[in-house]
Amino acid sequence: MARRKRGQPVNGWLILDKPLEITSTSAVNVLKRLFDAQKAGHAGTLDPLASGVLPVAFGEATKTMPYVMDSEKSYRFMVRWGEQTNTDDAQGKTIKTNDQRPSKNDIETLLDDFSGEIEQTPPAFSAIHIKGERAYKLARRGEEVVMPSRLVRIDGLTITAQPDADHCEFEVDCGKGTYVRAFARDLGQKLGCYGHIVELRRTRVGKFLEPMSISLDKLRELSHSAADREALLAKLLCVETALDDIPELAINANDAFRLKQGQSVLLRGANAPIITGAVYATLQGELIAIGDVERGELKPTRVFNL
Repeated sequence: MARRKRGQPVNGWLILDKPLEITSTSAVNVLKRLFDAQKAGHAGTLDPLASGVLPVAFGEATKTMPYVMDSEKSYRFMVRWGEQTNTDDAQGKTIKTNDQRPSKNDIETLLDDFSGEIEQTPPAFSAIHIKGERAYKLARRGEEVVMPSRLVRIDGLTITAQPDADHCEFEVDCGKGTYVRAFARDLGQKLGCYGHIVELRRTRVGKFLEPMSISLDKLRELSHSAADREALLAKLLCVETALDDIPELAINANDAFRLKQGQSVLLRGANAPIITGAVYATLQGELIAIGDVERGELKPTRVFNL
């Protein structure tokens, strides 16, 4: 006999404004309890030091998470000059110091070196797997961690404030896999003064923007009574919100039935759409499947039960 799932079948996206001093996984666990949801996951980890936009998928929305995780992201962050830490942020141990402080012109002169596609070495204290284990676990044990560099993309990088000689605030638009902590470390090294992150806030993940986010405190307020549950559920965005970047394909009931069984369907006839590549299929507005169209045939890759 199959084990009964705990919780309710909640489906949709919630854009959480993650607070400081909590892991992304812990935040998701809080939300699962508040929504009494069977299943939830986050799209793009934020460190405990970081706050801001954390897209959380419930139920069937977890099947669309890859489309969010691959999206461009935006951050606002503060760098402190003069110290490099072993974690590249304020939670680590200082390993290098320097009394030199860069001018705004010194910094701006180097920003082009960090634009476009660049080579970046992730921090040793990161969730990347090294020899089958998370890098941060090896680093915490004092083991030497050799992180392989990789290509990342930075599409926009600007200075937004310089409150004093020790600090500089930036905004960045970047692609998947970019570590802002690594940028602060590398820029500090190039400037010869060292640097690390002291504040970090994510302001965008794809089409999920900071104004769309809601705090844990507000969600807790809405979860206090059964009457408030409707208000809580009203904060969810529909599952297909994550699929804005791929075309929608309206299908008929027969094709919907076949797709639900994991079978391909042919797009034939005078009114058949001329389309190739990834699509999401709907029946009268209801999400049925994600799939790929090739030579007039739609092959499902994810099927939904909404």
